[in-house]
Amino acid sequence: MKLFSTFVLAAACVLPFSSHAAPLDDAIADLQRDWEVIRYQTPESARLKRFEALSAKAHSVSQTFAGRSEPLVWEGIIVSSLANEKGGLGALSLAKQAKVMYEQAIALRGDALDGSAYGSLAVLYYKVPGWPLGFGDKARAEELLKKALSLNPTGIDPNYFYADYLVEVGRGAEATPYLERALAAPPRPGREVADTGRREEVRQLLAKVKAL
Repeated sequence: MKLFSTFVLAAACVLPFSSHAAPLDDAIADLQRDWEVIRYQTPESARLKRFEALSAKAHSVSQTFAGRSEPLVWEGIIVSSLANEKGGLGALSLAKQAKVMYEQAIALRGDALDGSAYGSLAVLYYKVPGWPLGFGDKARAEELLKKALSLNPTGIDPNYFYADYLVEVGRGAEATPYLERALAAPPRPGREVADTGRREEVRQLLAKVKAL
């Protein structure tokens, strides 16, 4: 049984172009593409091994660009995805690792990638069990989600994650406006696979909310 749902995954925007940042941009875009293919286009039976390999690749990128927030965000996303596929106590250990990565990314530059680290960390807080087994904390999750929304108010991910949180905590009646904003979010260049997959998740959650 999986420790937390597939909503543990967050996606971030591609960095603005800069001649100095180009190698980092390319590395991040490569991780994004690999993650999208595994997450949305790979059979479930093959995802674990592929996320394991991608996790090692992401760690190498974080080491190469030490001191930058963006690789840590994506390493955290990938490790969170691996945790979701692994399940059980092993998933909790990986979730704790991802939590540290997000916290490090926030300490370096929290607004990087439109504040994706805040939303990604928030999802861990509301999906992972609380004390004594895990570090889950619904109140802390809402604080982080609101911070993510303040940095990217029209983004598909922060609006979807906040709506999912509201359903999780029994406040589904409040979720519809956020789901509608998620569906209306502007497309992200180069992120077509992720946008298509996330919009389908938004529609599914919206149907669930309407059925409450």
